Amino acid sequence: MTHSKEDGYVGQVQFNVEGHRDAYEITLQSKKGKDWSYGLHFLDRSGSEEEIFEVEEQLEEDDELFDLLVDAAKQALA
Repeated sequence: MTHSKEDGYVGQVQFNVEGHRDAYEITLQSKKGKDWSYGLHFLDRSGSEEEIFEVEEQLEEDDELFDLLVDAAKQALA
């Protein structure tokens, strides 16, 4: 994760989901480190649209999962 005055906090986390063929990467961004926006994409190659939609839904519904990914990105703060 990096921090700058212009962009705030920006970080990426790579992760796998059990039962999914492809790995994911989430890019997280927050101006002040409180409210986070994100972009989710496949890590290495295009994968199943259905599977990425499942992950998106999980991220929207499961605050603990989302916070876990934010915490992982924060641990890499340069």
